[in-house]
Amino acid sequence: MRPLNFKKYPFRFKSSENSTHIFDIIRKKFVLLQPEEWVRQHTIHFLIEEKKYPKSIINVEKQITVNKLKKRFDIVVFNSDGSIQILVECKSPDIKINQATFDQIAQYNLKLQATYLMVTNGLDHYYCQIDLIKEKYTFLREIPDFSR
Repeated sequence: MRPLNFKKYPFRFKSSENSTHIFDIIRKKFVLLQPEEWVRQHTIHFLIEEKKYPKSIINVEKQITVNKLKKRFDIVVFNSDGSIQILVECKSPDIKINQATFDQIAQYNLKLQATYLMVTNGLDHYYCQIDLIKEKYTFLREIPDFSR
């Protein structure tokens, strides 16, 4: 897998029958290593190791229903009250982040109502703060660190 614009993290790998798996520390299992998963695992470690979010408030790849369609979000980080602090959309490094990517995460956020959005392909990272009342967003240089 190609290097990404994250620090280097201590991943665990397992190979079997012509495929490689990476250990997901949130789901506590090995998952097939594909380009988007490579980005997702780096993002998880970034949230935990750089931004200091506890593993216990992070959820990965869960199904939601948006406009009567079943979708899967990549990563959410919860607040202590159960609301969502951060919604993350991960793409393969080969995929350019474009308006369609932002439209996708915005659709998910209509349902999830996160305070912050992060969109990444591992090479480029975008962060936004959402004002749900005014229905607008502001781009940020980074998402906030965890605070109690």
